[in-house]
Amino acid sequence: MRAYGPLGIAAFALASGGAFVFIRLTSEVVEGETRAFDEAILRALRQPGNLSAPIGPGWLTHVVTDITSLGGTTVLTLVTIVTVGYLVLASRRATGMFVLLSVLGGWLLSTLLKIGVARPRPDIVPHLVDVHDLSFPSGHAMLSAVTYLTLGLLLSRVQSNRATRLYVIAVALALTLMVGLSRIYLGVHYPTDVFGGWCAGATWATICWMIARRYLPRPEESAG
Repeated sequence: MRAYGPLGIAAFALASGGAFVFIRLTSEVVEGETRAFDEAILRALRQPGNLSAPIGPGWLTHVVTDITSLGGTTVLTLVTIVTVGYLVLASRRATGMFVLLSVLGGWLLSTLLKIGVARPRPDIVPHLVDVHDLSFPSGHAMLSAVTYLTLGLLLSRVQSNRATRLYVIAVALALTLMVGLSRIYLGVHYPTDVFGGWCAGATWATICWMIARRYLPRPEESAG
């Protein structure tokens, strides 16, 4: 097993920092300290005098609605299944199983956190899509971070080209950010819900990457 170098230390610091920020944010949310900020952002994204109409051109709402579906359970499940299938067929069975367990574990953690905090959905502005569960942390934001970042970080390990690795991680980050922002625009989550989801999901993905880096062989190692 390899000893951790500067990259591993940086990942440990990132995971620790993410967990610390999430815990502090959760405390502020539970105490109601973030409510004024959250409400101001939600109102700023609606037309003055008509909180049912979001700012921006009419087509933007349709685009954002499509983007938010990328963080839904159905899409994330399909993405995970396709990725695991690819890894298994590419003779990377251990990595595929680790990806599956990492994503499932993150989804379970998201559910437990929602139940533990039990924050109701925002009622400041009308919702532009139907929602029925609890609010903090944002499930779409956290599950997108858990799924896309975990897949991105672990898939980057099986790529030999540095540019390809960076591209995979960049796409994962972009998808995670877009899905989270879409939830705020649609009025179904407070900004702190989304930020909390990002923190928790990114922390989980980083921890999974650290475990994989230590215990799963890289392509050149398994080939040798």
